[in-house]
Amino acid sequence: MTIELMTIVGARPQFVKAGALSRAVAAYNAGGHSETVENRIVHTGQHYDHGMSQVFFDELGIPPPCVNLAVGSGSHGAQTGAMLTCLETVIAEARPDWVVVLGDTNSTLAGALASAKLHVPVGHVEAGLRSWNRRMPEEINRVVADVLSDLLFCPTEAAVANLEREGITRGVHKVGDVMYDSVLHHASEARGRSDAMSRLGVGNRDFYLGTIHRAENTDDPQRLAGILEGLGRLRWPTIVPLHPRTRKSLATAALPSAKLVRMVDPLPYLDMLRLEQSCRLVLTDSGGVQKEAYWFGVPCVTLRDETEWVELVAAGCNRLAGASPDAIVSAVEVFEAVGAVLPQDRPKDLYGDGHSADRIIVHLVDAGKRNHA
Repeated sequence: MTIELMTIVGARPQFVKAGALSRAVAAYNAGGHSETVENRIVHTGQHYDHGMSQVFFDELGIPPPCVNLAVGSGSHGAQTGAMLTCLETVIAEARPDWVVVLGDTNSTLAGALASAKLHVPVGHVEAGLRSWNRRMPEEINRVVADVLSDLLFCPTEAAVANLEREGITRGVHKVGDVMYDSVLHHASEARGRSDAMSRLGVGNRDFYLGTIHRAENTDDPQRLAGILEGLGRLRWPTIVPLHPRTRKSLATAALPSAKLVRMVDPLPYLDMLRLEQSCRLVLTDSGGVQKEAYWFGVPCVTLRDETEWVELVAAGCNRLAGASPDAIVSAVEVFEAVGAVLPQDRPKDLYGDGHSADRIIVHLVDAGKRNHA
């Protein structure tokens, strides 16, 4: 028996998750089981240039997508609608046992919608996260995907509790975080292969690392200006790999450059891991980067007013600063006052043991066998 999966990807965090799942599929198939797993990857093209897409497939050893929809950028409605139209055709022709959606992007929403309307079971990796801010497109995407999913793979107990409060208890599994699987697999490789430190001319713990990509920050000139002012007032320089949306917003708003803020092109995954391991502190509006900082023992200041990774704030590993320059500077100074290190008594296993993807594949196979019976 073959259990057929179709994994929908479109943005760089999803490529990281897909890499972990691909390794888990290969391990399962090599494990002497009576059934095999076939995993076809469909790329919506939400992120499409080399630095945001292909380099991740190359570095992470992800099998090439069987289809690239090449949807590209656009408004949320136009982009999601184009994905939905294309995915409906692809899923209807393939009729996989499971469509697997990842995270909270427009690709996630379109994959879940298309599958549910075609009565193809949906598995949602990174289910149950909530920021409680419905102005964020990511929040809408994840809530709708959770409602439509048949199997919900939660990274934390808090995510399980969120779903329970919303009346979703069937098919819910706490598996841990697949991004932790990826960090454990690639961290030493990043130290050995990446030349990002020498290329950028920085040394160990003599810089901060920043990322800004969420629409709430990039599409609001006042917030973006506040973040840049805050970064410019810090005592160490900040390296900021620029998301294309951020670069466009900076040009449109004609914001002045900030002192000690060094903007560079998007970086491959291994380069980002190398910099995260070596910086003094991370400042970010990315959910994935918040977690990666924690895994590397690096303090994080989140450039948002809330976060779905609430356990990091509770553990003292992450401080919310929003877009206020004063709040950003203050949050950094709190960490710097203790040497820019995380609390010694912080929990070390918030996101599982590095085998989350293996558990997900087992759940998908077991459910797939029951569906075949």
